[in-house]
Amino acid sequence: MVVSQVMTAATVTVAQAAVGPIPGQPLTPPAVLPLFLGVPLALMALAVLAPWRQARNALSLVGPLITGAAGAWLFSYTAAHGTIAHSVGLYVGGVAIPFAGDQFSALMIVTASVVIFVANWFAIIVGETRARFYPALSLMLLAGCMGGFLTADLFNFFVFVEVMLLPSYGLLAMTGTWARMSSGRTFVLVNLTASTMLLIGVCFIYATAGAVNIAALRGAAAGNGPVTVAVGIVVLAMVVKAGLFPVHTWLPRTYPQTSASVMALFSSVHTKIAVYILFRIYVVIFDLDPRWMWPIVGFCVVSMVVGSFAGLGEKSLRRVLAYQMVGGIPLIVVILAFSYGQPSVALAAGIFYMVHHMITVGSLILTAGAIEETYGEDLLSRLSGLARRDPWVATVFAAGAFSVVGFPPFSGLWGKVLTVTSIAQAGSPVAWLVIAVVVVTSFAAFISMLRVWRKVFWGAEMNRQRIPENLRVPAYRIAPAGVLMLISVGMFLAAGPMVQATRDAADSLVNVTDYQHAVLGDDLADAVGIPAPQDS
Repeated sequence: MVVSQVMTAATVTVAQAAVGPIPGQPLTPPAVLPLFLGVPLALMALAVLAPWRQARNALSLVGPLITGAAGAWLFSYTAAHGTIAHSVGLYVGGVAIPFAGDQFSALMIVTASVVIFVANWFAIIVGETRARFYPALSLMLLAGCMGGFLTADLFNFFVFVEVMLLPSYGLLAMTGTWARMSSGRTFVLVNLTASTMLLIGVCFIYATAGAVNIAALRGAAAGNGPVTVAVGIVVLAMVVKAGLFPVHTWLPRTYPQTSASVMALFSSVHTKIAVYILFRIYVVIFDLDPRWMWPIVGFCVVSMVVGSFAGLGEKSLRRVLAYQMVGGIPLIVVILAFSYGQPSVALAAGIFYMVHHMITVGSLILTAGAIEETYGEDLLSRLSGLARRDPWVATVFAAGAFSVVGFPPFSGLWGKVLTVTSIAQAGSPVAWLVIAVVVVTSFAAFISMLRVWRKVFWGAEMNRQRIPENLRVPAYRIAPAGVLMLISVGMFLAAGPMVQATRDAADSLVNVTDYQHAVLGDDLADAVGIPAPQDS
């Protein structure tokens, strides 16, 4: 078994190195990877110490700007040089704490940084950063997110999930009313349960496979019952965090009860880090095993139906959007079931849709937040006539709704076209079943958005005794959501380069041999018979 060979060879190498770091290694670009985590943590410390609110606000924006720019550099560098990895302390691969960067992780870093920047910008606009530690906590969340995207070790992935959760609890507490505090208890309980499951699964993987290094675990769950069960526990924990059926109900109960900026943070970070690791686990550890097609399809199809139709009965604007999240995430995950034939094509569609989903849902949440901050209402029944009163707000919301459904000129069109065409290439009855569900649930999402439009933006003016005549949503308050929708339009207009970027990200994800050589090191990989990576 490759896992045991890797660990044996690593142990011998460590013994030869006197159980210490390998000396004489020059500073190289892979050594930058830990800084994706270190820089936000350093900025967090400065934000804690800074006595001026303006300085703390600036730090909360500088952090995601730096990680976003660094992520763009990482994407470009790995396009030319392949996957890069750094072992903390320069210890030997296989037993070190590894960070690995490829085009997939780089693209996720850029997208998450953009949404976190915009969410923090909105928090500054509406005054949420008056809470002294809001900027510091958002930077700690950013650090955990970066670590989660870059770690090549399942135990350290658990650690970074906890790094993300700790500030999340604080953000819930400091930005919420008593009603939000009540929903916060549900958030804490669910995530503590998921984290416990994740840790138990990681421990079982180590007990059954002898390693938690992702590169060393290639194919470990294919045909090995105990390892499959252990990895299944990790997958179930991530299914809970992603909000897939049947463990989805906590998400629409808790996310809408946070502030809009925190909900945008959570939607772009917590759910997507879970989807990211599901992609990585299925490609590397399950080795794209087609035997798991039916379970994946079953869970995802039901999740799409539940998310799309359950939102039709909601009375709160952000709860409607929360169910759009529940319905959209399985459309990303279901692509795994059809990745066994042409994996790069299928996974590229899933990655494109994931980026689109982060941008579009973030925009819709911040639009709802701008309305709520201005009019003090989130209930559909108490909002009306905003299309005439706030035409710019109506325009941004309509753009987000069109993008969610899949209309041009927004990124949702290409997201759904790529997803449907990649599924159709399978040519099987189950593929056409999934396509039919995608069409039906897209129609349900359209009806849900149309219902919101009719109640909130159409209809008569709101009661003027309750709403001052001159009250409007300020342009600066809707600007963050508008920026995200401009990105969505840009993704539509630049479809060629964007599709190529996601295809490159998918290629880097599928090129597991390159990943293994980077993480384990060429000497260790050669020692256990891992073939040399091929140029793409």
